[in-house]
Amino acid sequence: MTTTAVLPSGTPGPLTDRTVIGENLSLPLFRTLSGVLAGHPYLKVVVDRVEDTWHLLDTAVHPFHVNYIATRVLGMELAELDSCLDAFNASVYMDPERRFLLGVLSLHTDEDAEGRERPFLVLETTEADTMHGRLLEEFYTFVRHRVDGRLPLLLKPANHGQEHELGAISDVRVPRILGHQLFGNRTRTPLNPGEAVGRLRYFRTLEEYTAAADGLGWSDIVAMPCLPDDVPRVAGFLNTSPGTPLSHTNVLASGWGIPNAIVRDLERMVDADVLDGAWVRYRVQDDEITLVPLTHAPTLDAPAWHQQRIRMEPPLLEDVPALWLHRLRRADRDRYGTKAANLGELHHVLDSRTADLTAFYGQPRPPRADLYGHLAARLGAKDATGAELRSLAADFVAGVIAAPHGIALPFALQHRFLTSSPAVQQGLGKLKMALELDAVDALDAVCLHLQQLIRNTPMPEDVSRQITSALPGGPDTGNRLVVRSSSNAEDLPGFSAAGVYDSVTTVHGADELLDAVRQVWASLLSPRSVRLRHQAGISLDDTYMGVIIQEYVPADLGGVLVTCNPTRREDFRNVYLNCSPGSPETVVDGTTLPLQYLYNTVEGGGRTVALGSSGRDLPVGTRDKLARLALTGRLLQSHFSETDVDHPLDIEWLMTDQGDFRLVQIRPYAL
Repeated sequence: MTTTAVLPSGTPGPLTDRTVIGENLSLPLFRTLSGVLAGHPYLKVVVDRVEDTWHLLDTAVHPFHVNYIATRVLGMELAELDSCLDAFNASVYMDPERRFLLGVLSLHTDEDAEGRERPFLVLETTEADTMHGRLLEEFYTFVRHRVDGRLPLLLKPANHGQEHELGAISDVRVPRILGHQLFGNRTRTPLNPGEAVGRLRYFRTLEEYTAAADGLGWSDIVAMPCLPDDVPRVAGFLNTSPGTPLSHTNVLASGWGIPNAIVRDLERMVDADVLDGAWVRYRVQDDEITLVPLTHAPTLDAPAWHQQRIRMEPPLLEDVPALWLHRLRRADRDRYGTKAANLGELHHVLDSRTADLTAFYGQPRPPRADLYGHLAARLGAKDATGAELRSLAADFVAGVIAAPHGIALPFALQHRFLTSSPAVQQGLGKLKMALELDAVDALDAVCLHLQQLIRNTPMPEDVSRQITSALPGGPDTGNRLVVRSSSNAEDLPGFSAAGVYDSVTTVHGADELLDAVRQVWASLLSPRSVRLRHQAGISLDDTYMGVIIQEYVPADLGGVLVTCNPTRREDFRNVYLNCSPGSPETVVDGTTLPLQYLYNTVEGGGRTVALGSSGRDLPVGTRDKLARLALTGRLLQSHFSETDVDHPLDIEWLMTDQGDFRLVQIRPYAL
């Protein structure tokens, strides 16, 4: 039967509820009731096991399964549901003997042997659903018997737990498809939401881009297979090859607030509509990516960042020693740089276990007053509250990760080096003059000459001695070292600088160490870094570079996680994690397409988004460890996000051959 209900006066949306109860589902009926999510039509369904029937929800009227069941099936008021929402959710998503089975049917297409388009349906539950294998099979069978038999139906497990449960069930009885199989090759993928009006500049090769790069400006939308890390600040990005939301270029897009997406059929669109060089309106949303040609060249105002002035504290250049990272705190960023100070703060958090790592879960998530109960469940202590919960969180984090050991070199050493060379001082004077005159054409040559000077200028003996003597046993022990940048002009509100400064990952002996330190110092004056800071209003006089020296730690796995879902900003549950064999650098620099995961840090569970270059998923045990790492990142967010515990973190990490996690870098994620 079909139910029709008049909505209360003033309620937005359609006037009638076309929800269907008990009828078989045909393709025309599906299209009548469905909405669109991530570019695919979808329909919410509720199976009532007690009544042996199902409900096909009118998507425009009923966006939430739970609200529908409570108000339309059980006769509850919304206020009553809100007062017990978590308990109600548990009864429909986690109770092994539940009455209702909740899911979504989505419509997709593939091609048959003759190349003809063929529609098929995919059934899945919500990501937090803990359906065991028997329920999954029952759910699939119930729906299969009521869907048009001409439409193939596949079950997509919504999380790793369901994948495991289905492993014991024949795929003949329950045909299935995994998320990365369904979406891994999709034509269009949002990376960073936003909207821009600009001139589309399409480059088929890196060589084409390089030849035109100097002419790119703030009103251009740059499209190419894979954007380079040194792309200038423009209006928008478009990629035609697969990528990840955690690449350096997408971190830049996020920090700059510009749209970024993967559009694999862009070349066809460009050729068909003659879009290269055309003015377009480009929009990236969670469920849609559009590129609309404009009939006339628009009149555009210069973007706000042209007048933007980033505020930063002046550097402190007094003569302070090189220090072990564990002796630094967050307040030392003005002497040793942000990265070093944050790693020092991490040591303090792990060693003292006094920081409150639960504050994120204390935020109201209406209608919930807080998420403390969910955190207690994740930590295995359902009744823990207050001080006990804070102690459990601190112990959990300390049990999952370790902070890296290393030496931090202060800004004072760079300052002494720069002032020791008249040639370098003269070069800095020329650069300041070029910036004051806004002499863009001369900027690159001045910067490159200055970088060469810095790399080739001998260090004063007292500076080199302080660097080489900072390491126990000196740098000539034969151990491989890693030298990383730590500037005060990065990880600032409105200015990320992700991937802008250099690190040197293979260093042996004193000579290579001093060369690496000079290279890191010189990266502060690269043409790109100077341009970006100048655009942001950051004075060259206020910009300094600290250095972190660490012993190399071999990694079986490395990657990046951000404590948010970059493509769905309203999602407060999930942490997005990328990883590849080896060091995290291969993930952030784009040389390897990583494995990609989402981990739910509220109800628990995780799911594989993409397999990347490896082509196969990680073992279950490793994925379970990554779930613990994701929860650790979420807990650290409460401390490192400072004034806003909802502001996500960007964390680089590695897993040693012993299965232990080390954090390489921790900083605010650019939003």
